[in-house]
Amino acid sequence: MADPTPLDVIDVLLVEDDDGDVLMTREAFEHHKIRNHLHVVRDGEEALQFLRREGEYADAPRPGLVLLDLNLPRRDGREVLAEMKSDPELRVIPVVVLTTSEAEEDILRSYTLHANAYVSKPVDFDRFIDVIRQIDDFFVTVVKLPG
Repeated sequence: MADPTPLDVIDVLLVEDDDGDVLMTREAFEHHKIRNHLHVVRDGEEALQFLRREGEYADAPRPGLVLLDLNLPRRDGREVLAEMKSDPELRVIPVVVLTTSEAEEDILRSYTLHANAYVSKPVDFDRFIDVIRQIDDFFVTVVKLPG
């Protein structure tokens, strides 16, 4: 398979407050040689500033994919998802809810708020890495994203 062109590389925003999960996601990107650029913010307020290019994020790239935890400080992932999907400029960005919650209520609410996918984080490191690779394969290789 040919090397990806710059058009095949996207910016991925990880919204995650757990240092261990951030580290595992970075390692998954490195392990699978995922060329996408991973940006990390630690809470829902920072996520919205990044997405809206406000304050210290004025020069932030527009992500092609958001990996969103639900349980975040300041503003939780549900609020971030609701605001993204109600904003005409942000609603086209695919959002994968990547969380420890397996609660039916969280799954239903996430899809009601128009999440593109809901994935429960595996606790096993190798499985977690595989899940990140599968998300990347699907959203970057398989589906067509808006430019």
